Amino acid sequence: MAEFKHIGGDKVKPGNYWNFSTGERITLSNGGVLPGDTAATYYRAHPLFILLAGPLLGLVYAGFLPFIGIAVMIRMIGKMVVTKALGKVVQEGAKAAHFGWRPSEAYLAGKKHKKTEGKAMQENEDTAESK
Repeated sequence: MAEFKHIGGDKVKPGNYWNFSTGERITLSNGGVLPGDTAATYYRAHPLFILLAGPLLGLVYAGFLPFIGIAVMIRMIGKMVVTKALGKVVQEGAKAAHFGWRPSEAYLAGKKHKKTEGKAMQENEDTAESK
């Protein structure tokens, strides 16, 4: 019985061997050992079979394309429903978890506070009056 799947390092009969993950084709006219380690997988196939498989796989892809679009739409609608249903809960949780960090702002000289600024102005007036 003929085997179609081989791994790197196998001793094989003459023929064409294809590695679909790399696109490499190896032609062995007298047989031999396939290159690569055990992670490399080769398939024995006639070149005409590979040429006919391309359009056939394209047809299968084109046939399933509408179903892929429908699945994406269902997922998107489901995500919108879950977001609206849990949106308020998530929003309240975000308010509770907010800690006021703003990475785009840098207060190298310190952050001015209105209360501190008002106290400083009053202290300046008090010192000016006492002089």
